[in-house]
Amino acid sequence: MTDWSQVLAEYGGIVWKTVRRLVNDDADAADCFQETFVAAWEFSRKRSVQNWPGLLKRLATARALDQLRKRMRTAVVSLPAEATTKLSGQLPPPAAAEENELFDQLRAELAALPSDQAEVCCLRFLESFSYEQIADELGLTINHVGVLLHRAKSALQNSLAAFAPTGHNKREVDS
Repeated sequence: MTDWSQVLAEYGGIVWKTVRRLVNDDADAADCFQETFVAAWEFSRKRSVQNWPGLLKRLATARALDQLRKRMRTAVVSLPAEATTKLSGQLPPPAAAEENELFDQLRAELAALPSDQAEVCCLRFLESFSYEQIADELGLTINHVGVLLHRAKSALQNSLAAFAPTGHNKREVDS
């Protein structure tokens, strides 16, 4: 039997960090946090969990992406003014505003990707999962993970091209 108070105490911070970084809103992050642990509880009733951090990060990422998609569907994209990254505090105001705009657009573009591409992309680049870990968590082959990542990166590169520094073209980015 799973000791849920221990699971929550040990991995709650990981889940919060994962959902908060993606949804960038405390209320939405709290909803995703709760939904993640409900999904983990349902999963653990059917199967034994071998890798709690991996499972929880995967579920948290999926819940956060669902929240972003819901936000995009209802056209409610209102992020708090204080939503900044660690670097923004060190940047001049115009650069910080541009960075926040980029992150807002990235969230919207992630929500627009097919769910398998978005989930693989988030696990790889936000959670630093290896291809093997992603394949294990999602029940995919390593090659399929690579294909999904390639497609996601191509789509994001095209949709976020306006944010590329001047003088960079696609060929330079790919090298």
